[in-house]
Amino acid sequence: MAARTALITGITGQDGAYLARHLLDRGVTVWGAVRQSARDGAARLRALGIADDVRDVLVEMTEPGNLLRALSRIQPDEVYHLAAPSFVGASFEQPAYVLDVIATGTARLLDAVRTVAPGTRVYHASTSEMFGAAGEDGLLSEDSPFRPRSPYAVAKCAAHQLVALSRDTDGLWACSGILFNHESPLRGTQFVTRHISRRVAAIVRGEAADLRLGNLDARRDWGWAPEYVDAMHRMLQQDAPRDLVIATGQDASVREFTTAAFEAAGIGIDWRGEGASEVGSDRESGVVRVRIDAARYRPAEVHRLRGDASRARAALGWTPSKAWRDVAHAMVAADLSQAVG
Repeated sequence: MAARTALITGITGQDGAYLARHLLDRGVTVWGAVRQSARDGAARLRALGIADDVRDVLVEMTEPGNLLRALSRIQPDEVYHLAAPSFVGASFEQPAYVLDVIATGTARLLDAVRTVAPGTRVYHASTSEMFGAAGEDGLLSEDSPFRPRSPYAVAKCAAHQLVALSRDTDGLWACSGILFNHESPLRGTQFVTRHISRRVAAIVRGEAADLRLGNLDARRDWGWAPEYVDAMHRMLQQDAPRDLVIATGQDASVREFTTAAFEAAGIGIDWRGEGASEVGSDRESGVVRVRIDAARYRPAEVHRLRGDASRARAALGWTPSKAWRDVAHAMVAADLSQAVG
């Protein structure tokens, strides 16, 4: 039997790199769709030792003709659409750009698949950020309402609905994974978990004095990225396309994640004060290690996101093994050793 072929958009990101390794380990031929400006951005693929095993094709999500040519040439069995400007905070500064790349870009991709590769199965990366303010009501499932609180989340809602519409009206085999936060040593440094783990390691090495954070009370369901790409792959092996929530079902505050990160480095943290005056101090020395930076608050906060992945467990047999504390410890350990993987 011929090897299956997969095309991954956003392959140079955390999820794209881990997914590429996951598929290569299973004998899948992997193509990575990269933008011209990201052609030298294969650091994560190199870190995983797979840069030479991935074939790349130039794809711009803003160029319909380019997408058509790439899909016509490759004729992939599977497309994993992960490409997106995914840092939520920055989307407030570039709303039109974010909407174009995420929402209209997804529409262009679906149209290209429909036109030149209609037998291809499509996975779309949706996000828990779509739920927004609905997260304050408790566990979030596939039936929970979307109440987005950022341009990024608005764009993802539109893309998510476009995928469902293409499935219902055009018969495309397309599904969306509603993934809650998932982290690793390959996470970008602009994301709070990696900002925390890198800064903790720098403090331990004497390269930094403290860690600056925004909203310590924000709560997220933090999982382990290599396990989440396994769920993506399983979703495209279903008999029929189905949108599913992927999450651990546990959440923690930024404050709790930070405490666990310092704990992994052998430093106990005591918290005192409130609001912008809150600090976290080294339990033994009394030195302040965590301070609030008001510039790190979002214009519109999402206070809590926690997912119910019971349908994914039933449909895919997928169960996460790492909880948020394990994730914090693993990330700090990697940054202390300056290793990734």
